[in-house]
Amino acid sequence: MKTVRRIEQNQSVQCSRLRVAAYCRVSTDYDAQLESLETQKSHYENYIRMQDNWELAGIYFDEGISGTKSDSRPELQRLMADCRAGKIDYILTKSISRFSRNTTDCIDLVRSLLRLNIPIYFEKENLNTGSMEGELILSILSSMAEDESRSISNNSKWSLERRFQNGTFKSSSLPYGYKREGEDIVIIPDEAEIIKRIFAEALAGKGAYTIAKGLNSDGVPPIRKNEWSSTTVFWILRNEFYIGDAVFQKTFTDESFSRHLNKGYLTRYRSNGHHEAIISRADFEAVAFIIAQRASEKGIPGAKAKFLDRSALSGKIVCGECGGIFKHRIHHSLSSRSYSAWCCSTHLRDKSRCSMKFVRDETVKFAFLTMMNKLIFAKETILMPYLKALKGNSENKDMQRISALEQQISDIAEQQNTITMLMAQGCIDQVLFNQENNELKARAARCRTELNAIKQNSKGECSIIRETSELIAFASYSEMLTDFSDEVFSRFVNSITAVTRNEISFELKCGLTLKEEIE
Repeated sequence: MKTVRRIEQNQSVQCSRLRVAAYCRVSTDYDAQLESLETQKSHYENYIRMQDNWELAGIYFDEGISGTKSDSRPELQRLMADCRAGKIDYILTKSISRFSRNTTDCIDLVRSLLRLNIPIYFEKENLNTGSMEGELILSILSSMAEDESRSISNNSKWSLERRFQNGTFKSSSLPYGYKREGEDIVIIPDEAEIIKRIFAEALAGKGAYTIAKGLNSDGVPPIRKNEWSSTTVFWILRNEFYIGDAVFQKTFTDESFSRHLNKGYLTRYRSNGHHEAIISRADFEAVAFIIAQRASEKGIPGAKAKFLDRSALSGKIVCGECGGIFKHRIHHSLSSRSYSAWCCSTHLRDKSRCSMKFVRDETVKFAFLTMMNKLIFAKETILMPYLKALKGNSENKDMQRISALEQQISDIAEQQNTITMLMAQGCIDQVLFNQENNELKARAARCRTELNAIKQNSKGECSIIRETSELIAFASYSEMLTDFSDEVFSRFVNSITAVTRNEISFELKCGLTLKEEIE
């Protein structure tokens, strides 16, 4: 007769409580919507605390933020971070439209949470992502939410368009120097004096960089960042708002809810005499003429055209001392003619932070010619062995590891089939099957991650091999170089590091880094 032993219940063992969080959102910061948000928060706090096996993991809420983009909602991002940190087991939210009005975002968020074994319950739709058969229902409902958002957006655009046309639009944000008092736009006296100073110095012949430097030296509080910049000054000098005019619909939102500058895609509206001016129209037009004249003299008629005729060295030379980018300058000397040079941007701003002095343009170009001529002369002793070594390493090491990982993935798949068969036959129970299957899935995921990383790295190595082959082909047919070519430099060089004033390092696209001493 078989012996059966009784195992008494352990009264001290308690079921673990489910850590439940709630997410709330309202799209505007009007009082009525904020009151709705408080109601949602109170509802979820009470509801979660009423459940015996639940504990409140937190209430996450975004105020006055649209639901079309998940990455623009800080509280939603904090919720996802806490989920990844293992602080939450279950999520409640009012509806799909409160969670996300973008179908792609909604599906991605749900999938990310399901991978963490964290389901979401949408109250309005009575939908639990942990128990649904597939994503079809969620996809349909979230598409409806996105269509609703698009409809609301179109209605809002129509309303804005009408207000643009009749001049009743009121901007929620005003530029530096202005504030809103009730329905009126009024001037901030202290900031207006700074605006007048900027225009006066521009009329006196100072550039945007010099004006910004002077504002920083005098301790003038900047608009947003830590200091005034030439970009901010230039924006002020070109802003028609300071002569009392307002241009509406400078930006627009596309069908994917992304923001763009309106460069003629949609109608813009200009209202002259919209508010009190800080700068006279005559001074504004005079500054605009000076800016246009300087641009014409330098051959940069438009903002984009400014960079069309840049030297191939622009943005390529890095300071070996501080990591700053070298800028192009024209140096003048009483004893000799003017010459072109490259200077560390950090050294130009603050000599105490970087002691690296300038390097002549002709010196850098001569060093490049010397380096390239060495490669042309010694291609068989430098480039050919390098290419052979690249091909050998790439083929042997990566192919062996790829083959091993693919075999491991195949073995795991066979093991999964085996335990599935054993469970179907009743040889193992559901708990053991889930445990083993989850472990096999985790191993397979690690193998695939490593496999993808190796394949991606192999693509990079293939690119290096291709660049090396092109350099060898160039060296094979090219004569010794006597003149610097922007095209040749851009074709083979990634960057230059000015190690010292007497040593330059060229990082080539083929992966080689070669140094040249200069005088």
